[in-house]
Formats: sequence, structure tokens, C-alpha cells
Amino acid sequence: MKRIFLEDIASLLGKRSVIVGNKNFSFLKPSAISDADQDSISWLNPTRKDKKELLLKTKAAVIICSEKKSFLKNFTHVPAFISVPNPKLVFIRIVKLFFQPAMKFSIHPSAVIHPQAKISKNVFIGSHCTIGKVTIKEYSVIAPGAVLFDHVHIGRNVIIGANSVLGSVGFGISRNDSGAYERFPHIGGVTIEDNVEIGTNSCIDRGTLGNTIIHKGCKIDNLVHIAHNVVVGENSVIIANTMIGGSTIIGKNSWIAPSSSLRDAIIIGANVTIGTGANVTKNVPDNQTWTGNPARELTEFVMIQSKLKNL
Repeated sequence: MKRIFLEDIASLLGKRSVIVGNKNFSFLKPSAISDADQDSISWLNPTRKDKKELLLKTKAAVIICSEKKSFLKNFTHVPAFISVPNPKLVFIRIVKLFFQPAMKFSIHPSAVIHPQAKISKNVFIGSHCTIGKVTIKEYSVIAPGAVLFDHVHIGRNVIIGANSVLGSVGFGISRNDSGAYERFPHIGGVTIEDNVEIGTNSCIDRGTLGNTIIHKGCKIDNLVHIAHNVVVGENSVIIANTMIGGSTIIGKNSWIAPSSSLRDAIIIGANVTIGTGANVTKNVPDNQTWTGNPARELTEFVMIQSKLKNL
């Protein structure tokens, strides 16, 4: 293992960084602050309420944090602190640069790939994947067991998690005259733009006539279901166990918290936060936070909860 020194990471720290303690520090590995030893670099979450206790117990050689110099001088057993505005981001970049193995692009021999699939160079396709008539651009990763049906378009630098399914037929049904259900034909596709990540065991249905679209920069967690004709705006985040009904539109930079349900054909604005477990049944304007069942704007939800508590 190679020791990493201050000069090795200086370009990652930014002009606002402050070194407290030994400026000749070095480290061998990244660790959680509670598990760190004398060879570790770690980071301190600024939102933690037990920061003092963590710092008193840690054995880390270097800690990235956002604390002031006057506070850090109380913990002289820690050889070095790096104070930066966003410690988590700096820690992420250090781990990615020095400790994350480089991706080796390849196509596993067990993958089943349609002869008309258009797959660029420098793509990883894992074992037992099924790839239909799709397009996959450079530096994308399709993890083992994933299924991409026909008419799926994958952009550059996309990650598709293991056993996820993209482009399957959605649940569009209508009753006929005899009362039986008939399925609406799904002849559209799925478009995944650049720099999107989709977690393990997630499902994104193809569009009925047009495409289901996940715009660039979106991050989708494990066990998420996105129905037909949904459009998710740039840099939005959708967290585990969320269900998004067909033809719903989500604006840019929105955050959909775990176990949320969004009914079909509604519009979620830009910069919106949907709280954990929310059941959203109507449109949400830009720049608002909604939560509850049925979901309401946060101040209204808090007011109702307060009144219920006083009944």
C-alpha cells in the first residue's frame, strides 16, 4: 500500500481548506471515524450531534471536517484535521481517486445480446444480462442479471444495477364491453441520458407511444418502480421503494424520499422535496416540500399534525 501525503490531495481541498495540526501527515486507507486507526483518513459529518464523543474516541490519523480551528484544538490526540466547507464531498473524491479500483470494461460471455444492439467501446456488461435491440454509449456499466428490452437507449457513463429491468411493458389496461381487461399496447421505449445511476432490482417501464425518459444526472436507488411515460428531470434523486405512476412528470433537482408513492399523470415541480412515505395525489409546485398521506405542503402538514395532537 502506498502512503498518501498532503501534496497528493492538495488539488482536491480547495482554497478555503485549513490544516490544523501536523501538516506533514500521511495515511494508507479510508475508514469510518469509529473504525479508524493510526493509518486512516476519515470524515466527520457536520450534522452529527455526537461529534465531540466521536472525536474523543477516534484513532484516525487525519479527519476531514468543517469545524472551526478553535474547536479542533481541543482534540490534540488527532494528528491532523482538514477543515473544508463540504467534508463529505472531499472525502468522496479522495476515495475515488486513490482507493476505488478502475473499471475494466468487458462483456461477459454469458450475456445474451441481440445482434442488432448498438454497443459502444468501453462498456461493461456483466454476467447473465439480457440485452435487446438497444443502444449503449461509452463508459456505461450494466451489472449482472440486468435486462434491457428493445428500444432502450443508454447514454454515456450510466450505471444500471444488478437485476434491474428496463423497457418492460407497463400496466396500462382498459375494460372491454364484456368486462374483461385488455392491455394498452406499449410500443415506445426508454431513454436514459448521460451520467444516470439506477440501483439494484429497479424497474423502468417503456412508454406506450413515446418514451419514458430519465434525464441526465439523475440518481435512482434500489427497488424503485417507474411506470410508462414518466419523465424525470435533470439531477433528480429517487430513493428506495418509491413508486411513480404512469405519465407523471418530475422537474429538475427534485428529491423523492424513500417509500414515496406518486400517482399517475401528476406534475412534480423543480427543486421539490417529497418526504419519506408520502402519498402524492396532486400536482406539486416548484420549490416546495410535501409530506404525509395524502401529501400536503410541509407547513400545512405540520399545522394539521399540531391540531390533531391537541384534540
